[in-house]
Amino acid sequence: MILVADSGSSKTDWLLHIPDQEPLDFRSSGLNPYFLTEKQIVKILQDQVPGLIAKYGQSIQEIYFFGAGCSSPDRHEIVSNALSQLFTKAYISVDSDLLGSAYATCGHEKGLCCVLGTGSNISFFDGEEIHAGKHGLGFVLGDEGSGTSFGKRLITDYLYGKMPEIISEQFKEEYDLDKSTIMTNVYQKPNANTYLASFTRFLGQIRHTQYAKEIISKNLNEFIETNIKSYSEYHKYKSHFVGSIADVFGEELRALCEAQHIKVGKIIKHPINDLMQFILSRN
Repeated sequence: MILVADSGSSKTDWLLHIPDQEPLDFRSSGLNPYFLTEKQIVKILQDQVPGLIAKYGQSIQEIYFFGAGCSSPDRHEIVSNALSQLFTKAYISVDSDLLGSAYATCGHEKGLCCVLGTGSNISFFDGEEIHAGKHGLGFVLGDEGSGTSFGKRLITDYLYGKMPEIISEQFKEEYDLDKSTIMTNVYQKPNANTYLASFTRFLGQIRHTQYAKEIISKNLNEFIETNIKSYSEYHKYKSHFVGSIADVFGEELRALCEAQHIKVGKIIKHPINDLMQFILSRN
């Protein structure tokens, strides 16, 4: 049995390959080792995917975990140690979500792999491995075009009174928020990035308005200018996109890219199925 995981800051998709059977899928919250300890990861899995652990935990032979925040050896170790406590007989590999997304989209081809979900990032994949870039600065310093970026813009516009009146009334009715509640969630509670990104759903609801169109265009263009165009030969390769934001605003993203002569490859919400196929093709 082979277990593959694709983990972002908000959620983790798990896919279990059982020979001669349909794969089984599970879902837990995000397991980002920048925000979670080894003990917390173990507890989350025990609480959220108990069936996976109880029924298959001792039968799984290989685990391939690709996650946000897993870009350094010490972060790899946090996740690996947590998984080894629950899946004691498995070989465990931990890598970044960027590598997983590159495998799912580029396969063995060269290309740019862009993540647009709760956060955002980009890497160049040479057909075998990703090359570390200068991006992925997190939601305070970076995350252009991400759900967090969209949410931050909506919240600040709402608090500053910059939203069109009708849209502001809709927002207030939808969330019933005040400044104190927002400030507490952003500055005092954990996972502020996920909290901010949750407001992107509202942007999708009003996407037909001029206000929303301007926000979508501005934020996606910021990602294109800051991330994709930072690679001098970006026009030579396909740019692939993974994540909920890429999926929801795929039409706008494709139009903006094509207007700037950027070759668009795959746009997929969840890379887990493509990722599993890639892993199986190597075994």
